[in-house]
Amino acid sequence: MMEPTTLLLAVAVCLVVLLLFRRDPEKMRIKEMMDKLPGPPSYPILGTMLPYIFLPPEGRWDIFLKLMMKYKPFFKWWLGPFPGICTSHPDYIEALLNNTKMIDKAIHYKFLHPWLGTGLITSTESAMGACVNAQKYENSDYVTAVNKMKAILSERLAKPFLALDFIFNFTKWSKLQKKSLDIIHGFTKKVIRERKQQRLKNIQEHFPEDDVYFGQKKRIAFLDMLLDVSEDGNKMTDEEIQEEVDTFMFGGHDTITATISTSLYLLGLHPEIQDRAYEELKGIFKESDHSPTVKDLKNMKYLHMVIKEAMRLYPSAPLLARMLTQDLQLGSHTVPAGVTACVPIFAIHRDPDIFPNPTQFHPDNFLPERVVNRHPYAYIPFSAGPRNCIGQKFAMLEVKMVLSSILRSYEVRSADKSEDLVLVLEIVFRSKNGFRITLSPRGRE
Repeated sequence: MMEPTTLLLAVAVCLVVLLLFRRDPEKMRIKEMMDKLPGPPSYPILGTMLPYIFLPPEGRWDIFLKLMMKYKPFFKWWLGPFPGICTSHPDYIEALLNNTKMIDKAIHYKFLHPWLGTGLITSTESAMGACVNAQKYENSDYVTAVNKMKAILSERLAKPFLALDFIFNFTKWSKLQKKSLDIIHGFTKKVIRERKQQRLKNIQEHFPEDDVYFGQKKRIAFLDMLLDVSEDGNKMTDEEIQEEVDTFMFGGHDTITATISTSLYLLGLHPEIQDRAYEELKGIFKESDHSPTVKDLKNMKYLHMVIKEAMRLYPSAPLLARMLTQDLQLGSHTVPAGVTACVPIFAIHRDPDIFPNPTQFHPDNFLPERVVNRHPYAYIPFSAGPRNCIGQKFAMLEVKMVLSSILRSYEVRSADKSEDLVLVLEIVFRSKNGFRITLSPRGRE
């Protein structure tokens, strides 16, 4: 709960915003057009977010999905004075995401700016050559700080008054954000500083960075690529490098972790599917225990379908949004420029009109003959259009590498039924209580 003084301040500021809103012709045009769109009732100051304010993060998802089903194929919403629409119709999603003139991220991505700056995620591998030790130390400061930042962002998205920096800065969330960002940015700066020192040492000792080892060129970490650019005339500042490092650290670990977790969980619930995936791996590796090559990974056709189905049921990023820079026609309705358009990936992937028995885990959904007849914007775990995820191919290889290594050595079983999971609506999908699974060593055959 907010402190009484802060709450009163929030109300006063919102009232002022509403008064100014009424005097702005463009804002009034938006309101008049928004009034014609379908959606839940809107309240002064709070907009349509009243049901969310007093709910914990795990309670917000159900309300959102019910709204999506009630007003399908799209509905309007107001986060305080900020207008938006949400659509799950593939045709409407294509019109939005494939429009090269509307690639601006929504205003809500500004909440990420203190963390990620204007890097790839927010702007119009290990990648860094650094170890976070997240597996060795479960409660590492870096991982804990990242998790706290996600929780803060979730609160700001659900509570209109926290969307305003002037009010947010008076709350406990602001203090927690500063503490968390000090840890995150401190780690990133340390990685950059130490890598610069190592590169300088290599030069001084005449140790070439591009040495060839055993017939293969040494792999270059993403951080080194950024440092190469900064030293090659196209100067990147340390701050710009930091923003990209933070972006790739976040985008490359949290989403991958979520996909690996949900894939293992679903395989643990469905032994027959797990056995089929294991048989495929036996056919690829025979009696060998060598690590997977790129060719091996590409031959994991069924495991590939398993992963895609896991991302259908539990997409790592449940939502994405764009700012409309021009009016957008959705069926018989016109959505005005200046409105945030939200795409609920989770809801699209569970649409019974697209995926029969949508809550069932069924990798055959991604057989080639089924995919070819499906709308290209009906399955978008990596977004789509000109702003889709640039790391999706690497992500799939990474997930295959981890899952195949586990399945070759262990049988997986899950303790929780899907209906017992408590899903939390944050910027990255997660289960409130995690996934309870057991691993049993496979007998050598």
